[in-house]
Amino acid sequence: MFGERLKLARKRSGLSLRGLADAINHAVSAQAIGRYERNEMLPGSATALKLAKALGVPLSYLFSPSEIRLEGVEFRKTAATRAQERAMVEAAVLDSLDRYLLVEDLLEIGSHVWDKPEGAPFKVSDLDDAETAAESVRKAWNLGGDAIPNVTELLEEHGIKVLKLDFPLSVDGLTCRVARPGQEKVPVIVGSVAKSVERRRFTLAHELGHMVMAIDGDLDEEKACQRFASALLMPREDLLFEVGQRRHAFGYAEIIEIKRMYGVSAAALIVRLRDLGVITEGTLQTVFRGIGRTWRKAEPEPLPSMEEPRRFQRLVLRALAEDVISLPKAAELLRKSTGEVSRIMSGPAE
Repeated sequence: MFGERLKLARKRSGLSLRGLADAINHAVSAQAIGRYERNEMLPGSATALKLAKALGVPLSYLFSPSEIRLEGVEFRKTAATRAQERAMVEAAVLDSLDRYLLVEDLLEIGSHVWDKPEGAPFKVSDLDDAETAAESVRKAWNLGGDAIPNVTELLEEHGIKVLKLDFPLSVDGLTCRVARPGQEKVPVIVGSVAKSVERRRFTLAHELGHMVMAIDGDLDEEKACQRFASALLMPREDLLFEVGQRRHAFGYAEIIEIKRMYGVSAAALIVRLRDLGVITEGTLQTVFRGIGRTWRKAEPEPLPSMEEPRRFQRLVLRALAEDVISLPKAAELLRKSTGEVSRIMSGPAE
Protein backbone atom coordinates (compact mmCIF):
# COMPACT_ATOMS: atom_id res chain seq x y z
CA MET A 1 0.00 0.00 0.00
CA PHE A 2 2.99 2.36 0.31
CA GLY A 3 2.92 3.04 -3.43
CA GLU A 4 -0.76 3.96 -3.50
CA ARG A 5 -0.34 6.23 -0.47
CA LEU A 6 2.69 7.96 -1.97
CA LYS A 7 0.90 8.55 -5.27
CA LEU A 8 -2.18 9.86 -3.48
CA ALA A 9 -0.16 12.31 -1.38
CA ARG A 10 1.79 13.47 -4.42
CA LYS A 11 -1.38 14.09 -6.45
CA ARG A 12 -2.94 15.97 -3.54
CA SER A 13 0.10 18.25 -3.42
CA GLY A 14 -0.10 18.88 -7.17
CA LEU A 15 3.46 17.66 -7.77
CA SER A 16 4.66 15.67 -10.75
CA LEU A 17 7.18 12.87 -10.26
CA ARG A 18 9.90 15.26 -11.33
CA GLY A 19 8.53 17.96 -9.04
CA LEU A 20 8.65 15.62 -6.03
CA ALA A 21 12.22 14.63 -6.89
CA ASP A 22 13.08 18.35 -6.95
CA ALA A 23 11.35 18.85 -3.59
CA ILE A 24 13.61 16.28 -1.92
CA ASN A 25 16.70 17.71 -3.62
CA HIS A 26 17.04 14.64 -5.83
CA ALA A 27 17.77 12.29 -2.94
CA VAL A 28 16.29 9.81 -5.42
CA SER A 29 15.26 10.22 -9.05
CA ALA A 30 11.79 10.72 -10.50
CA GLN A 31 12.12 7.25 -12.01
CA ALA A 32 12.75 5.75 -8.56
CA ILE A 33 9.70 7.54 -7.15
CA GLY A 34 7.67 6.07 -10.00
CA ARG A 35 8.87 2.62 -9.00
CA TYR A 36 7.87 3.30 -5.37
CA GLU A 37 4.38 4.26 -6.54
CA ARG A 38 4.08 1.05 -8.56
CA ASN A 39 5.18 -0.95 -5.49
CA GLU A 40 8.16 -2.27 -7.39
CA MET A 41 10.49 -1.25 -4.58
CA LEU A 42 10.45 0.47 -1.17
CA PRO A 43 12.53 3.49 -0.18
CA GLY A 44 14.95 3.44 2.71
CA SER A 45 13.87 5.06 5.97
CA ALA A 46 15.77 8.30 5.31
CA THR A 47 14.21 8.69 1.85
CA ALA A 48 10.73 7.86 3.17
CA LEU A 49 11.10 10.60 5.79
CA LYS A 50 12.13 13.11 3.12
CA LEU A 51 9.17 12.16 0.95
CA ALA A 52 6.73 12.50 3.86
CA LYS A 53 8.17 15.91 4.80
CA ALA A 54 8.02 17.18 1.21
CA LEU A 55 4.40 16.04 0.89
CA GLY A 56 3.33 17.39 4.28
CA VAL A 57 2.10 14.06 5.65
CA PRO A 58 3.17 11.96 8.65
CA LEU A 59 5.42 9.02 7.84
CA SER A 60 2.79 6.72 9.33
CA TYR A 61 0.35 7.90 6.64
CA LEU A 62 2.55 6.55 3.85
CA PHE A 63 2.69 3.13 5.48
CA SER A 64 -1.02 2.90 6.39
CA PRO A 65 -2.65 -0.39 5.27
CA SER A 66 -5.98 1.26 4.37
CA GLU A 67 -7.65 -0.05 1.19
CA ILE A 68 -10.29 2.44 0.14
CA ARG A 69 -11.16 3.68 -3.31
CA LEU A 70 -13.60 6.11 -4.87
CA GLU A 71 -16.26 4.94 -7.31
CA GLY A 72 -18.69 6.85 -9.50
CA VAL A 73 -16.94 10.19 -9.08
CA GLU A 74 -19.05 13.03 -10.53
CA PHE A 75 -17.66 16.57 -10.58
CA ARG A 76 -19.88 19.65 -10.43
CA LYS A 77 -17.87 22.18 -12.40
CA THR A 78 -18.22 25.92 -12.87
CA ALA A 79 -15.63 25.84 -15.67
CA ALA A 80 -13.32 23.44 -17.46
CA THR A 81 -11.29 21.48 -14.92
CA ARG A 82 -7.81 20.26 -15.78
CA ALA A 83 -6.89 16.61 -15.23
CA GLN A 84 -4.32 17.64 -12.63
CA GLU A 85 -6.96 19.58 -10.70
CA ARG A 86 -9.31 16.58 -10.75
CA ALA A 87 -6.51 14.34 -9.51
CA MET A 88 -5.70 16.77 -6.67
CA VAL A 89 -9.36 16.93 -5.64
CA GLU A 90 -9.83 13.15 -5.69
CA ALA A 91 -6.65 12.68 -3.67
CA ALA A 92 -7.83 15.20 -1.05
CA VAL A 93 -11.22 13.45 -0.84
CA LEU A 94 -9.58 10.05 -0.40
CA ASP A 95 -7.32 11.41 2.34
CA SER A 96 -10.27 12.94 4.23
CA LEU A 97 -12.37 9.80 3.90
CA ASP A 98 -9.47 7.61 4.99
CA ARG A 99 -9.18 9.56 8.24
CA TYR A 100 -12.98 9.62 8.71
CA LEU A 101 -13.34 5.86 8.27
CA LEU A 102 -10.30 5.17 10.45
CA VAL A 103 -11.75 6.95 13.48
CA GLU A 104 -15.07 5.11 12.98
CA ASP A 105 -13.15 1.83 12.97
CA LEU A 106 -11.20 2.80 16.09
CA LEU A 107 -14.44 3.56 17.92
CA GLU A 108 -16.00 0.38 16.49
CA ILE A 109 -19.13 2.23 15.44
CA GLY A 110 -19.02 1.85 11.66
CA SER A 111 -20.56 4.18 9.12
CA HIS A 112 -24.25 4.98 9.13
CA VAL A 113 -26.04 2.88 6.52
CA TRP A 114 -27.36 4.90 3.57
CA ASP A 115 -31.00 5.44 4.45
CA LYS A 116 -32.31 5.76 0.92
CA PRO A 117 -35.81 7.32 0.99
CA GLU A 118 -38.58 4.81 0.44
CA GLY A 119 -39.47 4.63 -3.25
CA ALA A 120 -36.11 5.99 -4.46
CA PRO A 121 -34.88 6.31 -7.11
CA PHE A 122 -37.93 8.31 -8.14
CA LYS A 123 -38.74 8.33 -11.85
CA VAL A 124 -38.60 11.91 -13.12
CA SER A 125 -39.67 12.90 -16.63
CA ASP A 126 -40.45 16.59 -16.05
CA LEU A 127 -39.82 19.33 -13.50
CA ASP A 128 -43.10 18.67 -11.71
CA ASP A 129 -41.87 15.12 -11.06
CA ALA A 130 -38.70 16.60 -9.50
CA GLU A 131 -40.92 18.66 -7.21
CA THR A 132 -42.84 15.52 -6.25
CA ALA A 133 -39.57 13.66 -5.61
CA ALA A 134 -38.51 16.35 -3.11
CA GLU A 135 -41.88 16.06 -1.37
CA SER A 136 -41.41 12.27 -1.21
CA VAL A 137 -38.00 12.67 0.44
CA ARG A 138 -39.47 15.06 3.00
CA LYS A 139 -42.20 12.54 3.78
CA ALA A 140 -39.82 9.55 3.96
CA TRP A 141 -37.46 11.38 6.30
CA ASN A 142 -40.25 12.91 8.42
CA LEU A 143 -39.23 16.49 7.70
CA GLY A 144 -42.73 17.94 7.69
CA GLY A 145 -43.20 21.25 5.90
CA ASP A 146 -40.77 23.43 7.81
CA ALA A 147 -37.37 24.76 6.78
CA ILE A 148 -34.40 22.39 7.21
CA PRO A 149 -32.16 23.83 9.95
CA ASN A 150 -28.99 21.98 8.93
CA VAL A 151 -28.75 20.13 5.61
CA THR A 152 -25.31 18.75 6.44
CA GLU A 153 -26.50 17.04 9.62
CA LEU A 154 -29.63 15.77 7.88
CA LEU A 155 -27.58 13.99 5.20
CA GLU A 156 -25.08 12.57 7.70
CA GLU A 157 -27.93 11.26 9.86
CA HIS A 158 -29.14 9.33 6.81
CA GLY A 159 -25.80 7.74 5.97
CA ILE A 160 -24.18 10.21 3.55
CA LYS A 161 -20.65 11.38 4.33
CA VAL A 162 -20.39 15.16 3.91
CA LEU A 163 -17.01 16.83 3.47
CA LYS A 164 -15.95 20.43 2.90
CA LEU A 165 -12.63 20.92 1.16
CA ASP A 166 -10.55 23.61 -0.47
CA PHE A 167 -11.26 23.08 -4.18
CA PRO A 168 -10.00 24.85 -7.30
CA LEU A 169 -12.41 27.63 -8.27
CA SER A 170 -13.46 25.58 -11.31
CA VAL A 171 -15.04 22.92 -9.04
CA ASP A 172 -18.28 23.41 -7.10
CA GLY A 173 -18.21 19.96 -5.55
CA LEU A 174 -18.45 16.28 -6.28
CA THR A 175 -20.31 13.12 -5.39
CA CYS A 176 -18.95 9.59 -5.20
CA ARG A 177 -19.09 6.34 -3.27
CA VAL A 178 -16.29 5.09 -1.07
CA ALA A 179 -15.63 1.37 -1.32
CA ARG A 180 -13.75 -0.92 1.06
CA PRO A 181 -13.21 -4.69 0.79
CA GLY A 182 -16.07 -6.62 2.36
CA GLN A 183 -18.06 -3.52 3.37
CA GLU A 184 -21.06 -1.66 2.03
CA LYS A 185 -20.31 1.33 -0.18
CA VAL A 186 -20.90 4.72 1.42
CA PRO A 187 -22.25 7.71 -0.55
CA VAL A 188 -20.25 10.93 -0.26
CA ILE A 189 -20.96 14.57 -1.09
CA VAL A 190 -18.11 17.06 -1.06
CA GLY A 191 -18.55 20.84 -1.13
CA SER A 192 -16.14 23.72 -1.53
CA VAL A 193 -15.02 25.97 1.33
CA ALA A 194 -15.07 28.88 -1.13
CA LYS A 195 -18.85 28.82 -1.46
CA SER A 196 -21.29 30.71 0.76
CA VAL A 197 -23.41 28.88 3.33
CA GLU A 198 -26.48 29.44 1.16
CA ARG A 199 -24.77 27.96 -1.88
CA ARG A 200 -23.37 24.98 0.06
CA ARG A 201 -26.84 24.13 1.39
CA PHE A 202 -28.28 24.30 -2.10
CA THR A 203 -25.41 22.22 -3.53
CA LEU A 204 -25.98 19.49 -0.92
CA ALA A 205 -29.69 19.37 -1.75
CA HIS A 206 -28.87 19.38 -5.47
CA GLU A 207 -26.46 16.44 -5.08
CA LEU A 208 -29.05 14.53 -3.06
CA GLY A 209 -31.32 14.96 -6.07
CA HIS A 210 -28.77 13.18 -8.26
CA MET A 211 -28.78 10.30 -5.75
CA VAL A 212 -32.53 9.80 -5.42
CA MET A 213 -33.91 10.57 -8.89
CA ALA A 214 -33.87 8.50 -12.08
CA ILE A 215 -34.00 11.18 -14.77
CA ASP A 216 -35.71 10.55 -18.10
CA GLY A 217 -33.24 10.88 -20.97
CA ASP A 218 -35.04 13.86 -22.52
CA LEU A 219 -34.98 15.97 -19.34
CA ASP A 220 -32.01 18.15 -18.43
CA GLU A 221 -30.67 16.45 -15.29
CA GLU A 222 -29.12 19.60 -13.86
CA LYS A 223 -32.38 21.55 -14.19
CA ALA A 224 -34.26 18.68 -12.55
CA CYS A 225 -31.83 18.65 -9.62
CA GLN A 226 -32.09 22.44 -9.31
CA ARG A 227 -35.87 22.13 -9.02
CA PHE A 228 -35.50 19.24 -6.56
CA ALA A 229 -33.15 21.29 -4.37
CA SER A 230 -35.47 24.31 -4.45
CA ALA A 231 -38.47 22.20 -3.49
CA LEU A 232 -36.59 20.39 -0.73
CA LEU A 233 -35.30 23.60 0.86
CA MET A 234 -38.38 25.76 0.19
CA PRO A 235 -41.43 23.46 0.35
CA ARG A 236 -44.33 24.74 -1.71
CA GLU A 237 -47.11 24.95 0.88
CA ASP A 238 -44.97 26.49 3.61
CA LEU A 239 -43.49 29.09 1.28
CA LEU A 240 -46.88 30.03 -0.17
CA PHE A 241 -48.21 30.46 3.37
CA GLU A 242 -45.38 32.91 4.07
CA VAL A 243 -45.58 35.00 0.89
CA GLY A 244 -49.09 34.51 -0.52
CA GLN A 245 -50.33 32.97 -3.76
CA ARG A 246 -49.68 35.95 -6.04
CA ARG A 247 -47.38 38.93 -5.67
CA HIS A 248 -46.49 41.86 -7.91
CA ALA A 249 -43.50 43.13 -5.97
CA PHE A 250 -41.16 42.42 -3.05
CA GLY A 251 -39.14 44.73 -0.86
CA TYR A 252 -35.53 44.12 0.12
CA ALA A 253 -36.22 43.53 3.83
CA GLU A 254 -38.88 40.87 3.16
CA ILE A 255 -36.64 38.97 0.76
CA ILE A 256 -33.79 38.97 3.29
CA GLU A 257 -36.08 37.76 6.06
CA ILE A 258 -37.49 34.90 3.97
CA LYS A 259 -34.13 33.79 2.58
CA ARG A 260 -32.81 33.60 6.16
CA MET A 261 -35.84 31.55 7.15
CA TYR A 262 -35.07 28.87 4.56
CA GLY A 263 -31.28 29.18 4.47
CA VAL A 264 -31.13 29.88 0.74
CA SER A 265 -29.70 32.60 -1.45
CA ALA A 266 -31.84 35.59 -2.35
CA ALA A 267 -31.49 34.69 -6.04
CA ALA A 268 -32.65 31.09 -5.44
CA LEU A 269 -35.66 32.40 -3.50
CA ILE A 270 -36.74 34.71 -6.32
CA VAL A 271 -36.40 31.93 -8.89
CA ARG A 272 -38.44 29.61 -6.65
CA LEU A 273 -41.20 32.21 -6.41
CA ARG A 274 -41.26 32.45 -10.21
CA ASP A 275 -41.38 28.66 -10.57
CA LEU A 276 -44.36 28.48 -8.19
CA GLY A 277 -46.22 31.19 -10.10
CA VAL A 278 -46.12 33.64 -7.19
CA ILE A 279 -44.39 36.20 -9.42
CA THR A 280 -44.13 36.47 -13.19
CA GLU A 281 -40.99 36.30 -15.27
CA GLY A 282 -41.32 40.07 -15.69
CA THR A 283 -41.33 40.61 -11.92
CA LEU A 284 -38.29 38.36 -11.57
CA GLN A 285 -36.42 40.42 -14.17
CA THR A 286 -37.48 43.63 -12.42
CA VAL A 287 -36.01 42.34 -9.14
CA PHE A 288 -32.74 41.30 -10.78
CA ARG A 289 -32.43 44.64 -12.55
CA GLY A 290 -33.23 46.56 -9.37
CA ILE A 291 -32.57 45.55 -5.76
CA GLY A 292 -31.11 42.21 -6.86
CA ARG A 293 -28.76 43.43 -9.58
CA THR A 294 -25.67 42.21 -7.68
CA TRP A 295 -27.11 39.06 -6.12
CA ARG A 296 -25.68 36.62 -8.66
CA LYS A 297 -22.15 37.79 -7.79
CA ALA A 298 -22.42 38.60 -4.07
CA GLU A 299 -24.95 37.28 -1.55
CA PRO A 300 -26.80 40.06 0.31
CA GLU A 301 -26.46 39.76 4.10
CA PRO A 302 -24.97 36.23 4.02
CA LEU A 303 -25.85 33.68 6.66
CA PRO A 304 -23.36 32.81 9.41
CA SER A 305 -21.32 29.64 8.94
CA MET A 306 -23.81 27.08 10.25
CA GLU A 307 -23.33 24.21 7.77
CA GLU A 308 -20.00 22.81 8.92
CA PRO A 309 -19.59 19.02 8.71
CA ARG A 310 -18.89 18.34 12.39
CA ARG A 311 -19.36 14.59 12.83
CA PHE A 312 -15.76 13.67 11.96
CA GLN A 313 -14.26 16.13 14.45
CA ARG A 314 -16.77 15.05 17.07
CA LEU A 315 -15.72 11.41 16.64
CA VAL A 316 -12.00 12.24 16.85
CA LEU A 317 -12.53 14.21 20.07
CA ARG A 318 -14.61 11.35 21.47
CA ALA A 319 -11.81 8.88 20.67
CA LEU A 320 -9.32 11.19 22.38
CA ALA A 321 -11.51 11.65 25.47
CA GLU A 322 -11.93 7.86 25.79
CA ASP A 323 -8.16 7.27 25.38
CA VAL A 324 -8.71 5.32 22.18
CA ILE A 325 -6.15 7.58 20.48
CA SER A 326 -3.36 9.85 21.72
CA LEU A 327 -3.26 13.64 21.49
CA PRO A 328 -0.67 13.53 18.64
CA LYS A 329 -2.86 11.04 16.74
CA ALA A 330 -5.92 13.26 17.20
CA ALA A 331 -3.93 16.24 15.90
CA GLU A 332 -2.79 14.18 12.91
CA LEU A 333 -6.35 13.11 12.07
CA LEU A 334 -7.74 16.64 12.40
CA ARG A 335 -4.79 18.24 10.61
CA LYS A 336 -4.34 20.58 13.57
CA SER A 337 -1.52 21.21 16.01
CA THR A 338 -1.53 19.44 19.37
CA GLY A 339 -1.94 22.85 20.99
CA GLU A 340 -5.11 23.55 18.99
CA VAL A 341 -6.59 20.18 19.89
CA SER A 342 -5.72 20.66 23.57
CA ARG A 343 -7.50 24.02 23.59
CA ILE A 344 -10.57 22.48 21.95
CA MET A 345 -10.63 19.74 24.60
CA SER A 346 -10.11 22.02 27.58
CA GLY A 347 -12.53 24.74 26.49
CA PRO A 348 -12.17 28.51 26.92
CA ALA A 349 -9.80 29.75 29.62
CA GLU A 350 -11.48 31.28 32.66
